[in-house]
Amino acid sequence: MRTRLNNYKMKIQYDGTRFSGWQIQNNADTIQKQVSNALKIISKENVNLIGSGRTDSGVHALGQVANFRSETEFDIYKLKHSLNAILPNDISVISIDKAGDNFHARFDAKKRIYIYLFSKYKSPFWNKYSYFYHGEIDCGKLNKLGGQLEGKHDFTSFSRKNSETKNKVCHVYSTFWKETRGLVVFKIEADRFLHGMVRTVVGTLLGSAKKGYDEKYLNDILKARERNLAGEAVPPNGLFLFKVKY
Repeated sequence: MRTRLNNYKMKIQYDGTRFSGWQIQNNADTIQKQVSNALKIISKENVNLIGSGRTDSGVHALGQVANFRSETEFDIYKLKHSLNAILPNDISVISIDKAGDNFHARFDAKKRIYIYLFSKYKSPFWNKYSYFYHGEIDCGKLNKLGGQLEGKHDFTSFSRKNSETKNKVCHVYSTFWKETRGLVVFKIEADRFLHGMVRTVVGTLLGSAKKGYDEKYLNDILKARERNLAGEAVPPNGLFLFKVKY
């Protein structure tokens, strides 16, 4: 008789500065590797930890969601504290809950939200978590340009050339730029994101605004499906996986 496995849902925050992204890789330290190893120490099981999505090297998360199945019936309060005692200070398990048997952190996610932070002045506190951009950031102009990316489009032009993902169609629900307290925040919400997509979108919008291009320029880039037509990706340190919606 097959043993029924408990399914646990986790919310995880991390500073991605020193990690090679979320996904386990050979000869690299990653978030998934660290959390999986901590779970193995506690459960004495080889746990398959499933994340809502991959974050790239140097990218942070305020609301990464993951799930794992285990034969063990955990006290989730003790499990959370035990994990946080084992994990390094730049990774934190914020919450753990029992999930339904069929819950899947990646496939059940309906929307994902990323934010990108810019600092308007050199700050020792924001240095690791924002991009100190020297040019002008006109939120009004950028909001107008960003609106052209909303809707369902093929985002091949904004994806890394070596991406293994064949389906490049994403539905972007909203993009928004806002200035607040010495920071400029870019927020984007979509059903899915391609490898390097958010950072390339941000860099392309900034470049378009700087050169005075109009909305047609963004449409032409989308239709061309050529990565070399889009702008240079901004650095990873300002990017956060903000929230995952189910």
